[in-house]
Amino acid sequence: MTLEEAQKQVDDWIETYGVRYFSELTNMAILTEEVGELARIIARKYGDQSFKASDKDKNLADEMADVLWVLLCLANQTGVDLTKAFRKNIEKKTNRDSERHRNNEKLK
Repeated sequence: MTLEEAQKQVDDWIETYGVRYFSELTNMAILTEEVGELARIIARKYGDQSFKASDKDKNLADEMADVLWVLLCLANQTGVDLTKAFRKNIEKKTNRDSERHRNNEKLK
């Protein structure tokens, strides 16, 4: 699935089941919440924190998908074409960082 297809699928779902998009501000708050849930799982799985009983049923892939879902919603409702934006972002990073990481002694 492409980013364009994902944006379309989210838009179709919202139209069919979601009634309407939440406001941009509400979706930004939801995105922050979802990123926090993802961070919690990563902190417990890869960091030093131990799992709590309430965390045991959490799934890393599902939490990442929740973040992506809300990001796609925000892109749709603000008119952002994520395919174009991502291509432009890769180009920016390549131009800016093409040698930076290769020359970073910490990464060797």
